[in-house]
Amino acid sequence: MNKTFSALLLGATLLAGCKSSQSLSQLPPLPTFDTEGHRGARGLLAENSILAMRKAIDLGVTTIEMDCHITKDGQVVVTHDPHINPLYARTPDGQDIPKEDAKKYVVYQMTYDQVKAFELGTKPYSNFPQQQRVKTYIPRLADLIDSVQTYLKTTGKPQVFYNIEVKSKIVGDNKLHPASEEFVKAMMQVIEKKGIAPYVIIQSFDLRPLQILHKKYPHMRTSFLVDNKKTVAENLTELGFTPVVYSPSAKLVTAELVKQCHDRGIKVVPWTVNTAEEIARIKALGVDGIISDYPNLFFQQ
Repeated sequence: MNKTFSALLLGATLLAGCKSSQSLSQLPPLPTFDTEGHRGARGLLAENSILAMRKAIDLGVTTIEMDCHITKDGQVVVTHDPHINPLYARTPDGQDIPKEDAKKYVVYQMTYDQVKAFELGTKPYSNFPQQQRVKTYIPRLADLIDSVQTYLKTTGKPQVFYNIEVKSKIVGDNKLHPASEEFVKAMMQVIEKKGIAPYVIIQSFDLRPLQILHKKYPHMRTSFLVDNKKTVAENLTELGFTPVVYSPSAKLVTAELVKQCHDRGIKVVPWTVNTAEEIARIKALGVDGIISDYPNLFFQQ
């Protein structure tokens, strides 16, 4: 090993150490009120696509929210469901996926090239009649980050935050996704390689990836997704640490829930709030942000 290479290796090691030892207090502050585009702008363009992320940015959101899975060849991809969803996706040749094949195409059992070949954005989605039809695809997280960061730079728009969900459940381990350790490692490799860690919040309903992040990546912000009838205290006890964000279903939000989180120094960012009236109602309860399929509604208040 020559001296030049040794010096470079030492420098890289020290830099990695600085990253991992950075405290949460040293990170850029989260938005005063966080407007989050759910799956980009799910109500307006194909969900979790680069086009949807750009649309949300154009509308002025502070955070783009997205979901991640892992492919057979270890690529982190931005998609919500463990299977290619026939409600809004089509086969590579543009045909509708038959109902009997609804769970046939498992993301974790396909290579990224196979996943990318499926068609998004052309099938009418009755749940979101305002969706613009533009042909697109399931992106890799790395490519989405590159596209977003380039878009921000070329348009002069401010840096957005990334709220990235680990889509996992115990029953899906090694069937629909890798085990939590491997899942988190793959995601963090992308995030740290792209240099966006200070602007990332990682969320999950699954306790395990959040606990791994808290232990191994303490410089990362975490958000605990909640859709149950347990109290804030009960959920946090089960989690085992205090996350930066508590993200409950909108139906669970009360002024008391917000107070209990704020008393613990935790921000409250509920999901998914899809009417102007509901956004105003939830906002009045003192939440710190809102996740919506229709980020355009934030700017009609």
